[in-house]
This record gives sequence, structure tokens and C-alpha cells, in this order.
Amino acid sequence: MASTVSFAVDSPDGPRTVEVSYERTGVGAPLVLLHGIGHHHQAWDPVLRILAAERDVIAVDLPGFGASPALPHGLAHDLRTMVPVLGSFFEMLGVVRPHVAGNSLGGLLALELGRERLVRSVTALSPAGFWTPSERRYAFGVLRAMRGAALAMPMPLIGRLSQSSPGRTALTSTIYARPGRRSPAAVVSETVALREATGFRQTLEAGLHVTFTDDVPDVPVSIAWGSKDRLLLRRQGIRAKHVIPGARLVRLPGCGHVPMNDDPAAVARVVLDTSR
Repeated sequence: MASTVSFAVDSPDGPRTVEVSYERTGVGAPLVLLHGIGHHHQAWDPVLRILAAERDVIAVDLPGFGASPALPHGLAHDLRTMVPVLGSFFEMLGVVRPHVAGNSLGGLLALELGRERLVRSVTALSPAGFWTPSERRYAFGVLRAMRGAALAMPMPLIGRLSQSSPGRTALTSTIYARPGRRSPAAVVSETVALREATGFRQTLEAGLHVTFTDDVPDVPVSIAWGSKDRLLLRRQGIRAKHVIPGARLVRLPGCGHVPMNDDPAAVARVVLDTSR
């Protein structure tokens, strides 16, 4: 069951209250899970049970996504704001330097948290930030098209499409290599999450000039990339390895941009091995 926590964050205009929704389950060392743009914490559901057997798992709805409201006026949806917001979130939960795993936007945030030494280890699945300008324009164009389609489709149509494998493919094949494996309820839920993401526009705009160029020293880092990622092409993983030479680069055969659904066992193994 999801919980919420509220805490104050400094802004140029004074303290602002941020509210974050999350689900917490399992036993062991704390592990925070961060989803991608337009998604919600349920993106991690396929691996949650496996991870929770060995970790105290905290799956987060980032501000402006899922059940978490957008950041209040005066706080931007950018890395400079989000990293301290997540640091304050850790403090509110009494978690000191957790392990962190993130996908896409969440992978970029996980690496930033590692660079700031706010976490114990980083697993980044197809992280944003290792693109060329043309690759970024392509990815952002696809994301805008996905958001536009989700906003334009009536709910009855989304429900009907979710009932068949071809329909689920039409709705989610951009992010999953095996969209037919996603349940109808999950496809409806994440399509709704995309259309209702109050932080989508601000987050996308904040990413227009983001490139990850710094090493992440003294923190174990694994970077994993699906061989069938159609949003952030797998060659970006090679660039990530050059930027973070100490990172372990893992190939996820047959997986798309959100690999947790395509191969839960492989993804869980990467996360657990990194967070030893």
C-alpha cells in the first residue's frame, strides 16, 4: 500500500512543502527505486517481489508523476532541485545512503545521487543523459508523441486496446520489447499515469540541456542497457562506460527501454549484485 510523506525544501522564495508518494516493502538494506518520465512506481512491480526478499525496497513516485504532486511554485523539475529533494526524502524516511536503482530519468537521477555520494550504490537502467543532440531530439519527440497519444485517446479505447496483445503492443511497444507480457490493468494504469503526469512538461524542458559528463567515483555503479531499447539506443551505454570507467556495463538481451517487465529475473540480478 502506498504511503506519503511531506517535507520542506528551500527555494529562492523561501521554504516550500514537497509531498512524495511511495511504496515500501521487504527486509534488508534499503534500496530506493526511481522510475522514468511519465511513468510511476508500479513500473517496478515485476521485480518488486524478488528484490523485497533481500532488500528494504522503497519504490518512489517522483514529484509530478504517479500519486506525487508536482513540485510547488519556486522549485524546478531539474537535477539541481531533484537531487536535494530526494536527499530530504531519504532523511524523512530515516534512510542513510541507501542503494538506488533507476530507469531512464530515474537512472540519471540515480547517477547524480551517486556523484553527490548520497547513496551506497547505483544501478542505472538505460539512464538518460548519454545522448547526442540528435538522439535527444529523437527521444524527446517520441516522448511527446506518446504523451499526446495518451491525452487524445478516450478511456474506453485505452481499455479496449489493453485487452489484446496487439492492443497492448500499440500502447506500449516503444518502451517494452515484449509488451504482450504486460497485464491489461498495468497497461491502462501506466497510460493514465502518462496522461496525468503533472510534471511531464517541466521535466522534459529541464532535460533539453542535460548531458551527464562526470565520473561517479567511490560508489559501485552498474549500467544496464536493453538490446532492444528503441528510445535511448544501446550505443549510449558505451558512452556511459567511457564517462564512468569504473562502472560495470551489462547487456540485457531482448529487453526494451523499461526492462523490468521484459526480463524481471535479469534486472533483479543486476540490482541485487550491485547493491551487495
